[in-house]
Amino acid sequence: MKTSTRVIVGAALSAVLLVAAALWLGDPGDGSGRTVVRLRIWDEQFVPAYRASLDAFQRANPDLEVRVTVVPWASYQQKLRLDVAGGTADDLYWTNLYEDYADAGRLVDIGEALGPEAARQWDPSAVTQYTRNGTLWAVPQFVDGGTAVYFNRDLLAAARVDPAELAAVRWSPGGDDTFRPLLQRLSAAAPWAYNAANDFQSIELPYLGSAGGEFQRDDRFVFDSPQGIEAFDYLVRLVADRLSPSAADTSTNSDFAKNAFLQGKLALFQSGTYNLAQIAREARFGWGIALLPQGPAGRVSTNNAIGVAGNADSRHPEAVRRVLAWLGGTEGNRYLAQDGATIPAVLANQQLYRDHWAARGIDVSPFFDVLAGPRISSGGGPGFAAALEAIEPILGEMFLGRIPVPQALSQACAAGEKAARQ
Repeated sequence: MKTSTRVIVGAALSAVLLVAAALWLGDPGDGSGRTVVRLRIWDEQFVPAYRASLDAFQRANPDLEVRVTVVPWASYQQKLRLDVAGGTADDLYWTNLYEDYADAGRLVDIGEALGPEAARQWDPSAVTQYTRNGTLWAVPQFVDGGTAVYFNRDLLAAARVDPAELAAVRWSPGGDDTFRPLLQRLSAAAPWAYNAANDFQSIELPYLGSAGGEFQRDDRFVFDSPQGIEAFDYLVRLVADRLSPSAADTSTNSDFAKNAFLQGKLALFQSGTYNLAQIAREARFGWGIALLPQGPAGRVSTNNAIGVAGNADSRHPEAVRRVLAWLGGTEGNRYLAQDGATIPAVLANQQLYRDHWAARGIDVSPFFDVLAGPRISSGGGPGFAAALEAIEPILGEMFLGRIPVPQALSQACAAGEKAARQ
């Protein structure tokens, strides 16, 4: 689970993580008496964009200084949970699993801070994601767009697969399956045809949704439905039949499939926009982007967002409000579109992303076109982070072939429910 997207939160941090210093970036304090606030993120690649944006903000607001703190993704959610509980969290921070903090009164009410009209400028799906019980709890920063399939043109040509075929393929547990036969053709030209794996956002949610299933309903996990069994069984069989990399590899290295694609060893790599810039920079072969496969219920994706939350316990609430307004405004948010790194959540800035890639001859429309169809929610609610942590290892064992699919899904749902209640 990436990314761009919603991954796992643990229950505890090791002593090493507790004392490890976060990476501080930004202007040092200069003794001028300016108010200093801190913004915490988990991806160092976004530091230049945020630094450029916040430098512009500081020029217009010389009484404030904003420092960017990077806490690595592997420990981000765990450390944030402990810091919020201990009253030591940064003034502002990235969040994608915000519900527990909102319910505990630890987040700034965005509508109250910025006004009820502020949300009109942001991507509606992002606003929906960060709205709970009628209140918006974070300022959307960027959205992932939908899921699509990166393809290696050279490997497709070697297997005599026309890229146009990708738009019509359909996965199915029955005799009308056209995706597996295509993967079998590709396997003659590549070590692996496709990246079926325990990947929450890019693989599991699209397959679950395109089977007609749901991950969660009314704060209860329901992916052990007949539709869920069909979807996960299809994926597990692709791994077992070696059409996809071994789960032993992908479970220990979340970047294994991406690296295999960049090395020319994987023909089709289903993923999101969050990998586009790296692929464009590092791929040494012809490649393109296609729509993801259809399933029994059509072509279904999710569209996650990342937002900046304000710490309700900050000692500088007015400074937090001003920074939130800047980061959520057209001027402050546009820096996130530089170099095509991500799709800005401010609607007025999204064309910048499309224009950047169009100028490089890359058609990014599949990431947007898939969102015209049905979407599957990635879930949420109280205890959701802990629930994902409980679910993940069970699904991992399932992909390794150690637990039958129906049994694994039933166990995972039960474990998620138990963890969410604790």
